[in-house]
Amino acid sequence: MAGSGTRVLIVGATSAIASEVARLYAAQGCSLYLLARDPDRLASLVGELEQLGADLRGHASGDLDELQHNAGRIAAAIEALGTIDVALIAHGYLGDQRRSEASLDEALKILATNLASPISLLIPLANQLEAQGAGHLAAITSVAGERGRPRNFTYGAAKGGLTRYLEGQRSRLRPRGVFVHNIKLGPVDTPMTASHRKNALFADRRAVARTIVRVLERRRHAIYVPWFWWLIMLVVRLVPEPLFQRLRSLSGR
Repeated sequence: MAGSGTRVLIVGATSAIASEVARLYAAQGCSLYLLARDPDRLASLVGELEQLGADLRGHASGDLDELQHNAGRIAAAIEALGTIDVALIAHGYLGDQRRSEASLDEALKILATNLASPISLLIPLANQLEAQGAGHLAAITSVAGERGRPRNFTYGAAKGGLTRYLEGQRSRLRPRGVFVHNIKLGPVDTPMTASHRKNALFADRRAVARTIVRVLERRRHAIYVPWFWWLIMLVVRLVPEPLFQRLRSLSGR
């Protein structure tokens, strides 16, 4: 279990899942630095954590799609924390799939937020942890990145690309004592999925947050959350393409 003295950076800290992760780490006595896009929501979260007695070393807000500023944001976090034991990148943008098929702007926004932005943060973070010779670097991806499906293939392309990037960084950093974690989420009941019809496969965000913290403690490289998505996606990946195209439950909208 992480505890007092563990220094944690959370990017996208005001997302439904990341804010729950922040609460868990605060309860364990960890030192926190929070980075998020919405200043009002960040101020609310910071106020809540301070009332709980959290060790907050700093926080900052900004548009994480402004890639040129992200290295500076990470540098500020490093200065505030001293070193980073755990870094979690948790921001994302589901977007509108149908709009992305007609609008390049929408497609690029989905790709920027879910792929380019995380990479712009992972570059300085990976170099920092490599220099330290220790640490955990984690990013939230999605089961949508496992296979292209009409209902979310632009988002899936971004998350699939991030998965490949994390795999490469893992191979690069493992000999340096750094663990790189890919947290592949299935659907979670959050504001981002508020418009989606809910079913039994939707996970509770608090349970997901507990799993994320546990995964980082156990040094698991890639994990499906909830766990049963491992089996579901194994089957989905193994379906031959001609059959996949005929199964409307998989290839339909």
